[in-house]
Amino acid sequence: MNLSDITAADILFWGLGLAQVLLAAAMVLSTWRIWRGPRAQDRVLGVDSLYMNAMLLVLVHGLRTNLMAYFEVALVIAIIGFASTVALAKFLMRGEVIE
Repeated sequence: MNLSDITAADILFWGLGLAQVLLAAAMVLSTWRIWRGPRAQDRVLGVDSLYMNAMLLVLVHGLRTNLMAYFEVALVIAIIGFASTVALAKFLMRGEVIE
């Protein structure tokens, strides 16, 4: 295989595949942070990082497969993740979520 045989589609395919592997590794590390702690704030940051990486993994998969449904799923993940991060932070600050 010569360098002249490589197309832009090949570079995009392999680059998105590498991005998926690295995002999956980041999700494993985020899960480890949630599990190990040691403080509640570390666990909240782990949850925040986990949902962001999950959202990005879904987006990259949507780019790789060229299906628009994955973009809507990523939007739902982002909204739910943001709401859960705000609720967890509020719980840690005040001890209650709903006033």
